Amino acid sequence: MMTSAEIRKQFLDFFASKKHQIVASAPIVVKNDPTLLFTNAGMNQFKDYFLGNKKPESTRVADTQKCLRVSGKHNDLEEVGVDTYHHTMFEMLGNWSFGDYFKKEAIAWSWELLTEVYKLDKDRLYVTIFEGDAKENLPKDEEAYNEWKKYIAEDRILSGNKKDNFWEMGDTGPCGPCTEIHVDCRTDEERRATDGKTLVNNDHPQVIEIWNNVFMQFNRLKDGSLQPLPAQHVDTGMGFERLVRVIQGKQSNYDTDVFTGTIKVTEEITGKKYGYSDSRQDIAFRVLADHIRAISFTIADGQLPSNTGAGYVIRRILRRAVRYYYSYLDYKQPLLFQLLPVIAEQFADVFPELQQQVAFVSKVIREEEEAFLRTLEKGLKRIDDLVTAAGKSEEKQIGGKAAFELFDTFGFPIDLTRLIASENALEVDEPGFEAEMQQQKNRSRAATAVDTEDWVVLKEHGMSEFVGYDTLEINSKVTRYRKVKAKGKELVQLVLEATPFYAESGGQTGDTGILSFDGELVEVIDTRKENNLTIHLAEKLPVNITAVVNAAVNREKRHTITSHHSATHLLHAALRKVIGTHVAQKGSLVNAEHLRFDFSHFAKVTEEEIAQVEAIVNEKIRANIPVHIKEMNKDEAVQMGAMALFGEKYGDIVRVVIMDPAYSVELCGGTHVGFTGELGLFKIKHESAVAAGVRRIEAVCGTIAATWVNEQLGQLNQVRELLKHPKELIKATEVLVTENSDLRKKIESLEAKQLVAIKQELLKQVETVNGSNFIGAQVEVSNADGLKKLCFELKNELDNYLVVLTANIEGKAHVAVLIDEQLAAAKSLEAPKIIKEHIAGLIKGGGGGQKTLATAGGQDASNLGQVTERVKALL
Repeated sequence: MMTSAEIRKQFLDFFASKKHQIVASAPIVVKNDPTLLFTNAGMNQFKDYFLGNKKPESTRVADTQKCLRVSGKHNDLEEVGVDTYHHTMFEMLGNWSFGDYFKKEAIAWSWELLTEVYKLDKDRLYVTIFEGDAKENLPKDEEAYNEWKKYIAEDRILSGNKKDNFWEMGDTGPCGPCTEIHVDCRTDEERRATDGKTLVNNDHPQVIEIWNNVFMQFNRLKDGSLQPLPAQHVDTGMGFERLVRVIQGKQSNYDTDVFTGTIKVTEEITGKKYGYSDSRQDIAFRVLADHIRAISFTIADGQLPSNTGAGYVIRRILRRAVRYYYSYLDYKQPLLFQLLPVIAEQFADVFPELQQQVAFVSKVIREEEEAFLRTLEKGLKRIDDLVTAAGKSEEKQIGGKAAFELFDTFGFPIDLTRLIASENALEVDEPGFEAEMQQQKNRSRAATAVDTEDWVVLKEHGMSEFVGYDTLEINSKVTRYRKVKAKGKELVQLVLEATPFYAESGGQTGDTGILSFDGELVEVIDTRKENNLTIHLAEKLPVNITAVVNAAVNREKRHTITSHHSATHLLHAALRKVIGTHVAQKGSLVNAEHLRFDFSHFAKVTEEEIAQVEAIVNEKIRANIPVHIKEMNKDEAVQMGAMALFGEKYGDIVRVVIMDPAYSVELCGGTHVGFTGELGLFKIKHESAVAAGVRRIEAVCGTIAATWVNEQLGQLNQVRELLKHPKELIKATEVLVTENSDLRKKIESLEAKQLVAIKQELLKQVETVNGSNFIGAQVEVSNADGLKKLCFELKNELDNYLVVLTANIEGKAHVAVLIDEQLAAAKSLEAPKIIKEHIAGLIKGGGGGQKTLATAGGQDASNLGQVTERVKALL
């Protein structure tokens, strides 16, 4: 039986024999494309070729692409691990034609590879073609139908609707009719009982699509209309995991050697056995085998887990996996990071970036697991209560507010809550959840919403050439423009035939400057990259958009940005020299104000190490080393020792920045100084943690560094003045700190005695209200923490109690609510709910806390008496 590695190799070898150039996978994390978070199809990295924004080096290409589908239009997360063939991350084998061959060759080669190379049973294959769509005036794909007739019986050529047989990457962009190839993996007995063609595209687990040949003919515009593409292209995608399953004769993708190695290691770690069933324990094995791939490869490609955007998608997947092993494999400690070595080894030859970063990726995953495990048990207890309550209700539904509480307090993604609900035959009030989320996000969404119109194209095939390495001012022409609305403001985006403006990329911010149209000046406020287009953002369109334009970059700002970028290279090399060669860049920001450099390291960089790094960088600046920039073959650059960024896609010819071959050699597309001496001075401002295993240094150079140093010296002189110019500044400061500490201890001791006295007075004020003990009083404390301490003291002296304490501290309202657990249960009282519904409005503020103790603060202290009466009325 062929291994998965051999099957992959045969695909690539086959298309190499058909004169295709074999290219590397693009990173799974998408850059320079605002329409995508992740690579979700093989065609993403070739989008510019289809749109005519970029000319391909070869018109025939083949590859295997890492893809991720978990959100948006292509959302398979709910089925992952439950069925036999859905995945989060998957490999997409593809062959591509950019204006070269079309339907005839694509169909012939598909059939040849499947039936003659892989030896699939022709009697088990079916194909579909586009039946047409009258609403969009699209005819049936007769050309594909006629080509298939040469190889397969006509009753196996099935018509498919627009949903199944017209491929679109998103709401806009390249699209066209497609032809799918399906395989029937059922037993002969099942096939005799039911005709396979009735099961095609009907979600049968054993009658599955394995290959889709898309014929790119159109570009979908924002208004929904279709525009013919400049040239016809072929975009094919074959699910690697499904193909391996078919060739290896398995009933599930998870039974192939793509996943069995991971499942075996999971068995060894947990002591549980995988049973090939639909039990929750076996689903958990499959979920882990799938999810660890998505998590690890995305982190290796540069996307760390976070609370927003692509980072949150990865955090959701990771937390879903943690919940599965915690609940169904009875494993209560981090597990996922232990699977990294087997995954990295398995893909070392095809996706080596994971093997090269195993320690770093493991560290990130382990810390994420530990963080979620700390809240998971509490969250599961809370959701058990919600499930019990929902099971007794008529709606059989977990409410939207409760789902949001699970998200906001316990870190449960909505899909995890939905999953647990479905396991208990319940639903989630998702509109209610979304409404709660919307309230939280409204302002930020409004601030970041962008409405983009279609391009007005003045010149087809404008390549948008960048010439800004060599010159900062040229004459050019606008090739296309469009209007955009962002943050309530209307802007315009202009693309030039050639431009000296550097578009934001690789951490370097975009240039600003002036476009002059027949003397009319248009200010460029930013320059960005979208796919392969350099986009100049301006606040207005010129009157004569077709005039020759003089494009001039802001020279002073560019030089400062460039200096900070070159300093980043010197810093990177110095860090590797001082703290170790494990250091790798994990992100950067280079602008006119400072540089920010993120790098892999597992401990705080010490003051001594920072001093050494600074000294090395400044030594290289004083040496005034010439900065050489060369274009060369990628393999040659790697042999030179060039540092490449993980998560970046490099072509065969790369740009290499050399600052002394023995010190700093990096692949880089940014702008740089001619000599290191131009940086003048380098100074690190501070160092901090960003995420698990990632540190950040912020630094400045040149005149900005000199200004910053002078500011620090100015502050130091002010401190000297405040301390009356002592002879020994450090000693005088130490004496001051010691005196302050002693005084603080005395104050805390006095406050403690004061709280005891207040507590005794409050205990004399206990009222009985409907059989419950109530204390409501305004007290004199110096800080809000005093209210909490009083509550804890009172808790030990009372039973069956409700306490509300208020304080006016420097004109601000502060409130604490304490409830006995039995009383809270008997009267359905919750301290945070009391704050929200009865107190927040009175004090013009808000707060929260635990079920039996919550605090609040507000701007209005005039209604504290009403607060006490309002809470008392609840009894």
